[in-house]
Amino acid sequence: MFVTQALAQDHTTGTDHSAPPNAVPVMPTNAETVAHEGGHESAPFPPMNPEYFASQLLWLAITFGVFYYVLSKTIMPRIAEILENRQGRITTDLEAAERMRADADEAQAAYEQELASARENSHRIAIQARDAARTDADAQRKRIEAELDGRLESAQARIEDIKAKALADVDAIAEDATDAILTELTGQQVPREDVSRAVRSVRA
Repeated sequence: MFVTQALAQDHTTGTDHSAPPNAVPVMPTNAETVAHEGGHESAPFPPMNPEYFASQLLWLAITFGVFYYVLSKTIMPRIAEILENRQGRITTDLEAAERMRADADEAQAAYEQELASARENSHRIAIQARDAARTDADAQRKRIEAELDGRLESAQARIEDIKAKALADVDAIAEDATDAILTELTGQQVPREDVSRAVRSVRA
């Protein structure tokens, strides 16, 4: 508080001098208050005394200014830095999540494309295998048919050979039988050429 030294001395010695117009009165000490209890009223509580409002407002402004200066120079920058770091981490996390989502979408699209390609390849392979099996079956069938045809022709050739041999044997048997019968009936030997000619004429 702003108190002039002369005013303080006058208060202490008890002299009654006129105070300067701008001086702030000095609060009495406990001893002075006790000494003047009988003749004077006690002074009000200083913060409630209107005479001290100006100095209180001044100190309030100074305190607020110092507090604001300290707050703006130390606390607020740290809070701003913390908020900025947190915002940066949040932004980084969001970007990382977005990249991961994009990567997941790309992986899913690639997987679906590969799956479709695999299905197409399997379908093509199945068609190729079916066609190859059909081709192999046709080739096998043709080979078997050709083999059977060859066997059939060979069998027919053998049958014809056997038939020819059988017919030749039949002619010989017929000639022998005819010769024996004629010899038995006539008692004479008939020429073999005549017998053969007679048998061939009968067969014809």
